[in-house]
Amino acid sequence: MARTLDDVQIIERSITKKYRKEIWTPFIGAAKQYQLINEGDKIAVCISGGKDSMLLAKLMQMLCRYSDVPFEVMFLVMDPGYNPQNRSKIESNAERLGIPITIFETNIFSVANKTEKNPCYLCAKMRRGHLYSKAREYGCNKIALGHHFSDVIETTVMSMFFGAQLQAMPPKLHSTNFEGMELIRPLYCIHEDDIIAWCRYNQLAFIQCACRFTENCSTDESVSKRLEVKNLIRTLKEDNPDIEKCIFNSIHSVSLDTFPGYKTEGEKHSFLERFDRITQELEQKNRPC
Repeated sequence: MARTLDDVQIIERSITKKYRKEIWTPFIGAAKQYQLINEGDKIAVCISGGKDSMLLAKLMQMLCRYSDVPFEVMFLVMDPGYNPQNRSKIESNAERLGIPITIFETNIFSVANKTEKNPCYLCAKMRRGHLYSKAREYGCNKIALGHHFSDVIETTVMSMFFGAQLQAMPPKLHSTNFEGMELIRPLYCIHEDDIIAWCRYNQLAFIQCACRFTENCSTDESVSKRLEVKNLIRTLKEDNPDIEKCIFNSIHSVSLDTFPGYKTEGEKHSFLERFDRITQELEQKNRPC
């Protein structure tokens, strides 16, 4: 009698077979192109319970199993104050995916919800700090987050439209507050639509935003800037299906020589620096002997 595949095997096969082109290949490609994983790494895969971080956990688990480069992973779930339903959903999804999670509790939601000014910013900042701290406690040198291709595009457009700057989301970066720790984004080249399709194919349902603040907030989510940008990009794709690819490629091909100003390592620079240098070189070149 033929052996029946269990849930974990079916889900893993969907990644390497049906969604190989959309998920597995760009995941491996990003890891290699951006040199996200090195021999001897111990990586804390940070799971919020949403679709992105859960897929990331599954991919990292599979890569650790198959990779020629030896590294370790642990699957870290920070409970910032989830309600019982969301906590249970995370645990049951992890079990179905075959992911051995480590959960630790914090009071982030209760602290962030007491502030009247930008609780979401405070919550995100506190989350990051707790994750770095706990990952280092477990001997990890990297944390992996579930930001994907669509996050990269939307962040780039948002920074220009609403932040008055050209700023992207790098595939990896050094922590400024936790020496020796790095943050990596292995889903960097995977589209959100493909993640959603994978979830639907496997009949997986993950938690959305679990914040107690947004649960009780009456503000219409449609006015959020990220959703505005998401809808704008969707509209632009109707006329130019390659618009996301163009934006993504543009942040890999920045021509600083054409910008009137830019910032690097916290220091501002002007095009006049280069302009004046070229002027001096031309004057020296044309100066009579």
